[in-house]
This record gives sequence, structure tokens and C-alpha cells, in this order.
Amino acid sequence: MSSPQDLPALGIDIGGTKVAGGVVQPDGTITDTARRATPGKSVRATEDAIAAVVDELAERHGGPLVGVGVGAAGWFDRTGDTVLFSPHLAWRNQPLRQDLAQRLQRPLWVGNDADAAAWAEYRYGAAQGSDLAVMITLGTGIGGGMVIDGRLQRGAHGVAGEWGHMRVVPDGRLCACGNRGCWEQYASGNALGLTAREVATSSPAAAALLLERVGGRAERLTGEDVATAAKAGDPLALELLAEVGTWLGQGIADMAAILDPDVVVIGGGVSVLGEMVLGPARERLERALPGRGFRPGPTVVGAQLGAQAGLVGAADLVRLAVAEGTA
Repeated sequence: MSSPQDLPALGIDIGGTKVAGGVVQPDGTITDTARRATPGKSVRATEDAIAAVVDELAERHGGPLVGVGVGAAGWFDRTGDTVLFSPHLAWRNQPLRQDLAQRLQRPLWVGNDADAAAWAEYRYGAAQGSDLAVMITLGTGIGGGMVIDGRLQRGAHGVAGEWGHMRVVPDGRLCACGNRGCWEQYASGNALGLTAREVATSSPAAAALLLERVGGRAERLTGEDVATAAKAGDPLALELLAEVGTWLGQGIADMAAILDPDVVVIGGGVSVLGEMVLGPARERLERALPGRGFRPGPTVVGAQLGAQAGLVGAADLVRLAVAEGTA
């Protein structure tokens, strides 16, 4: 009889507008994919989409599957049974694991998608062999996860890894969480767009090339516009990206004082800009690291698994849960 570690698993990633899934082999490769749109944000619509993706993949695969791992953006309780809050899906205190277990009738792991991505990078990507790996996902906001001594760490209440809500500027920009000065207001895709709009409004001449992209309407500038301009060599766009990188490096230095990771993996949409962000981040980390000159700091690297990391990690986590009898 095959061990769970030798069998493929299904990984599911719940997004704001779609559910994506894949058949993930034990070595982390994806051999088949499927997706369904979720036009509404209701729990039922999302569960219907998950069930459809699972059924489609299982039918095409035809062979044994160890189980289903499901990752979603949001805060989960320690057990992973309940979604405490998911801003993209507008869910609160939703018993997702129980609902899906009844619906799918398969071994199941349910948890935060950034935790799943962190696990995937530890198992198959940029953090392999790490003793203490931190993943930071830079997208609309900032999320992440950590793996310590080969175990995914979710905190006493299951909500560890919300790095984006560390306060880096007292009384700074208002965050969607209700606080001011959160890290993600300065080092995320949204922050990039916000800073660009501020600069374009206060200094339109300096932002002339950026403004050309949006018909002179500063309020329309987004982080994606800045990224595209930076790739084309726009000096202001490159400067704005460097500022995001500098804020990123400052936050990593603060995390290093608390956690002392050996590697920090940067993933998410902003990370695809590579050294335009990571270079300034490393420079700031080197200057801001507590005890610099007397201690080693973490290595800062880009993620290797891209947008599929959450799906791959969720599949491997259900494989682990089955092996440990917790699925």
C-alpha cells in the first residue's frame, strides 16, 4: 500500500474572483490544473466552485489522491477549522473546513494561502534547508508565513504572519485594518500606487512620464503603472520602486531583531520586479540590521514558485496532515 508521501494531492487556491486547483505530485510538480469563476462572494458559490474543480481534476486523474489542501486569504483559527475573517471574500467566523469535509468526503487541510506558499518555498523552493524561514508576500498588501525547524508556525491563535500590519510609522497612513502607519501602507503594490499619486499631484512636472500613461489623471495611477514605467526605464518610477524596497528592507531588519531568520523569501506580485525592489531592500537591511557588524543577517531572496506556490503548498500540507493523522 502506498504511503501518503508517495501519492499526488489536490491543491486549491481560493481567490477573490476564481478558484484554481491542481494535481500536485510529491516532488511539487503540477501535472494538471482546473479553475472556476466565483462571480459572487457567497460561501455556497465558493464551495460549489471548489467541488467542481476537485471533481474535474479527480476524474481526469483517475488514480488515488491523498486528499485536498485548500488555501484562502484571511485569518484562520489555530485549528484551521474556521475562517475568522477574509476581507476579499467578506467571510466572518465561517466553518469552512467542516463544510468542505461534508461536501468533498476526502482528507482535508484548510488554511491561510500565504502560510501554504511559505511551506511550498520551504519544501520545494527558495527556502529549502532553512532552519528558520520567513516568507513575505508583496501584493495588494503584505502577508506571509514562517517555517521553524521544519514546522509551519501559525501562532497561538492561528493568525501569525500578518507582517503587513506591523506599525512602522506612528500616526502614518490609514490602513484598511483601522490602524495607521502599517508596513503594507509603505511597502506593497497599493503603497506604490499611493506614493505615485501623491508625487504626481504635488510635482506633476517630475511625474510627466507617469502621467502620460493615465491621460494626465494622477488619481488613476496604480502600482502596475509604476512597475511598467520602471521596466521602461522611467527614472521616477525606478525611484518609487527603490523607496518600496527601502521600506521592505527596514521591515525585514525589524523582523530579524525578533525572529533571527536565516532566509527571507519575497513573493507576491511586486516580487516579480526583482532587483529593482530587492536590491534597495538588501541595502537598507544591511544598514538597519540590529547588531550589524557583530551578527549575521538573513539572506533575502526572491520566491521560486511564483503564483502557484499557495496551491503547491496546500497540496503538500494535506499530504503531511494525512501522514500525521490530522486531516
